[in-house]
Amino acid sequence: MGDLKHGKGNISTESGTVSNAQYSFGTRFENGTGTNPEELLAAAHAGCFTMQLCAILAGHGHDPQDVRTDATCEMVKDGPGFKVSTMRLKVRGKVGNIDQAEFEKHVAQAADSCPMSRVMKGNVEIVHEAVLE
Repeated sequence: MGDLKHGKGNISTESGTVSNAQYSFGTRFENGTGTNPEELLAAAHAGCFTMQLCAILAGHGHDPQDVRTDATCEMVKDGPGFKVSTMRLKVRGKVGNIDQAEFEKHVAQAADSCPMSRVMKGNVEIVHEAVLE
């Protein structure tokens, strides 16, 4: 507890996967050790997007052998505070029976349809890059 700049706290998830992770101004806006809302949002979006993409790929007869997504959450100053402006998804995939153009098409579908993307739709620009390996 404490004020914005000097206060500290911990965050945990019900599953226990995140347990008592440090949470503070320093972990959010400086280089402190711990987590922050933007990091958690990016991780949730990367996981959700990857699951959606693998379902789409498999549903079209492709073999998603290894699919990895890096998500980067960007914030900008907005009036008196800040807002998440952009979520950048970079997906790398080893996928059987697909070419780059079709992979990009399915990446765009997943970026548009995963539940986390749908939560952000209209508020956050979602940019995606697809790299077929």
